[in-house]
Amino acid sequence: MGIIPLSYLVLVIWAAGCSSQAPSSAVHSADVPAPGDAFVTGSIGDARTLIPILASDSASGEVCGLLFNGLVRYNPRLELEGELAESWEISEDQLTITFHLRKDVRWHDGVPLTARDVEFTYQQLMNPQVKTPYSGDFERVEFFSVIDDFTVQVKYKEPFVPGLASWGMGILPRHLLEGKDLNAAEFSRNPVGTGPYRFLRWKTGELLELQANADYFEGRPYIQRYLYRIIPDQATMFLELQGLGIDSMGLSPLQFHRQTETDSFRKQYQKFQYPSFGYTYLGFNLKDPLFSDVRVRKAITAAIDRREIINGVLLGLGRELTGPFLPDSWAYDSAVPPVLYDPVLAKQRLEEAGWSDHDQDGWLDKEGRKFEFTVITNQGNDQRRMAAEIIQKRLAQIGVSMKIQVIEWSSFISEFIDKRRFEAVLLGWSLSRDPDLYDIWHSSKTKEGEFNFLDYANTEVDELLLQGRRNFNQEERRRIYHRIHHLIAHDAPAVFLYAPDSLPVVHRRFRGVEATPIGIGYHFIHWYVPQNEQRYTR
Repeated sequence: MGIIPLSYLVLVIWAAGCSSQAPSSAVHSADVPAPGDAFVTGSIGDARTLIPILASDSASGEVCGLLFNGLVRYNPRLELEGELAESWEISEDQLTITFHLRKDVRWHDGVPLTARDVEFTYQQLMNPQVKTPYSGDFERVEFFSVIDDFTVQVKYKEPFVPGLASWGMGILPRHLLEGKDLNAAEFSRNPVGTGPYRFLRWKTGELLELQANADYFEGRPYIQRYLYRIIPDQATMFLELQGLGIDSMGLSPLQFHRQTETDSFRKQYQKFQYPSFGYTYLGFNLKDPLFSDVRVRKAITAAIDRREIINGVLLGLGRELTGPFLPDSWAYDSAVPPVLYDPVLAKQRLEEAGWSDHDQDGWLDKEGRKFEFTVITNQGNDQRRMAAEIIQKRLAQIGVSMKIQVIEWSSFISEFIDKRRFEAVLLGWSLSRDPDLYDIWHSSKTKEGEFNFLDYANTEVDELLLQGRRNFNQEERRRIYHRIHHLIAHDAPAVFLYAPDSLPVVHRRFRGVEATPIGIGYHFIHWYVPQNEQRYTR
C-alpha cells in the first residue's frame, strides 16, 4: 500500500545516542568506503508493525525491508534475483518451483535460517486468523513441501504468473513465533530478522533505530546505524533537513522547484527525480448509499479538474492516468479516454440520479438529504491535503458539499481504513512491478486488514484478475489487463487523480547513491561516508 508518510521537530540536530563529529583534516581524506556514521531519514508517519506479512503501509514496509529478506527480490533492471534463495528451478508445466536456500544465513539472534522458517511463513500467510493482506498470492498453492533443511518445493494448482515474485515476502523466524498470535505478538515491536540491519529501539511517534548487522550474509553494511524519524509535517521536515537534523526526505514539488535551487543547497545535497510506482486517488466507500449509483461517481469524476491538481499542487511533476495501472506499464490501456473536466456534464449526471437544488440554496439534495460527505486523508501529506481542497472547491461549484478530515497516520489506517469508517478517502497506492491487482480489486479481498477496502465488486473483473494470474503469455495478459482497465474506469470506484514523481534528496556525504528503476535504495548496504566526513559516532 503506497501511502508514503513521513515526520518530525525543529532545527536541532538529533543526538539521542550519537554525537556530532566535525570533519577533521587529521583523518585521511581519501574518498574510499569506510564503516561508520548514521543515516537519518524522515517520515510523516510511524510504522504500524514490523512483521512483514502484516505490513500494509509504506512506513512499515520500508523498515521491514531492512530487517527481513525474501527468497527473491527485484534488481535495478526489474529482474528477479535470489536473496535467501541461491537458486531455483521451475518445472516445464510452470506449476512447481523448487527453491534452494543459502546455507550461510542466520537470524539476528544467531540461529540458522532453514526451510522450516519458509514453511512457517507460508502457513501464517494461509492462516485465516492472521490479518494479512497478502494471502491472495498464496491461495493458488496446492501443496508446500520441505525437501531438506535448505530446499523447499511449492506446487500450484494452476499456472500462476506472480508466483515467483510473491516469494519476495519477508520470511519469519519459526523458533520465535511458533504458537504465537501474530496479530498481537510482541515481536511486532521487537523483531528479529535476517536482514542487513538489526532492530535497536522504537519510540512510538518519534523514532525507529536500527544497527548494521555485522554477520549479514551479503556483507556488513558500511553505514552503522539507520534512524527513521517521525516528523508529521513536511515543512518542519524540510527545516530539519536544512538544519542537518536529517539526511534525507522526499521533497514536495514546491521544495523541489523553488526552495532547493540555491548553490549552497546543491553543494550539500543531491536531488533525484523519477516516475514513482504509485498513484493518488479519491476512493468511494461503495457500501455507502451515497456512492452506490455509478452516475454519482462519474459525476464527481467529471467535476474534478485533474490537470489543475497536477499543475497547481505538483507543479507539473506528475502524470495523468485513467485507471488502476500506471501510464508507463504495458498493462495500461491508452485507448481508455480520460474523463475531461466538465461541470455541466457532472450536474446533468447528478440530476439523472435524482440530485437537484430543490430549495434553491445552492446545494443539491434528494428526498430531503443534502449531498454532503466527508473525505478523509492522512496527516503530513501536503499534496493530498491541497488536492482535497481543490476538489472541495470544484464540487461546491456543482452543489456538492465535501468536508475534509485529516487524521494522524496510525489512527487513519487502524481506526478508519481497516474498520471502513469513511465515506470517501484520498490516498495512494504503491504498485508491484507485475500488474497483478488481485489483492486490491478482487471482491474476495474485503476483510479487515485487506486492500479492497472500497468494497469494489465486478464479477467480470474478478474472473479476469484470475485469468491474468494464470496466463504466462504477455500479449494475452496485456489484453486481459486492458479489459480490466476499461471495466474499472467504467465503474468509477475511484477518481484516479495523478501519478506523482518521486523527489528524494540525500546529503552529499553519502557515496554510492544512484537512481535506478526501483528507486535509490537498492544498493543501500554499499552506501558509505568517507571517514573524514562522518558526522555521527556512538
